[in-house]
Amino acid sequence: MPAASNTMSDARAWVEVDLGALVRNARALLAHAQKPLIPMVKADAYGLGAVRVVRALEALDPLAYGVSSIAEGIELREAGITRPIILFTPTVLEAELGGWKGNDLRELFANRITPTLATREAILAWGMLGNEPKYHLAVDTGMHRAGADHRSAKGALEAATQFPPDGAFTHLHSSEMDDGSMEEQEERFRVFVSKLRKRPRLLHVENSGGIVRRSPSAWDCVRPGVFLYGVGSGTKAALQPEPVVSLRARILERRTIAEGEGVSYGATWKASRITELATVACGYADGLRRQLGNTAHALVHGKVAPIRGVVTMDMAMLDVTDAPCAIGEVATFLGRDRGASQSVEQLTEGSGISPYEMLIGLKLRLPRTYTAS
Repeated sequence: MPAASNTMSDARAWVEVDLGALVRNARALLAHAQKPLIPMVKADAYGLGAVRVVRALEALDPLAYGVSSIAEGIELREAGITRPIILFTPTVLEAELGGWKGNDLRELFANRITPTLATREAILAWGMLGNEPKYHLAVDTGMHRAGADHRSAKGALEAATQFPPDGAFTHLHSSEMDDGSMEEQEERFRVFVSKLRKRPRLLHVENSGGIVRRSPSAWDCVRPGVFLYGVGSGTKAALQPEPVVSLRARILERRTIAEGEGVSYGATWKASRITELATVACGYADGLRRQLGNTAHALVHGKVAPIRGVVTMDMAMLDVTDAPCAIGEVATFLGRDRGASQSVEQLTEGSGISPYEMLIGLKLRLPRTYTAS
């Protein structure tokens, strides 16, 4: 790419999503795992637009899609997606709870969204709604977030005897780490599944980090998430994704400051020389997190332009002393520019921000444009 894209000539800042790269990442995982995919498209496909992402992934014939709220599932149904959709968060039974009446099961049933269940009460209530409607049994093997406890889930096991699950799964808490925890969780899951009267049709364990650690998968399907969107599992991982997201913003102002002058709120950065600053139209209200100030940089004309001072709500200041530029030109926070590039991991390194948080934050108010390279 010879220069930063200017595909949104009327925008102050924008996100570019390369659906071609997204699909290639999915194909790479499919070939590596040698098992069907359940792409996780929760949180608006990690901030990139769930409907557009799902429509691109349909060509790969995924087994289902994973969401984290009923509204996310309904959005896909209303967009014409007929493939199975699985809700990967606990389901609230119909009851008065602190002034809020939960009625998840009936809404899930009405919209053909498959729940993940973990209690006797939920399984029995779901089973009574129709002719043995499908669900996946959630098993907690160490994440301690949701699911039936792998050591003591007598009620869930009894209910699963009456209404057998179509699938069962657990979630890995440290899949990127070579500390034995993945293998320990898998063994706990195997023991739990052996207690079921009937083996579910689909057993799944691996998230993105788990998928890339071995080939083929030991299970019936896999649940890729952040890898699809261009974030890997470290430089030593067997598989690396292509970048999918670019974040660009226009330069609004230029100014020169003297040695010793401070920049932004609190003057947390002070110039050690005469410095050329460029103010860009992107701030934490756009998803460019406040913590990136004084730790991260943008690319301007392919050159590094550090963020100086804290990022403000609508703008950030770049040191362009070594990256000459003009008002109206483009700064690239994510993506390629004139032979240089910056990934989500590189942008967030040293800031304390997870690449997951960075991606999801981009949905706040930035327009998105889609390509299929």
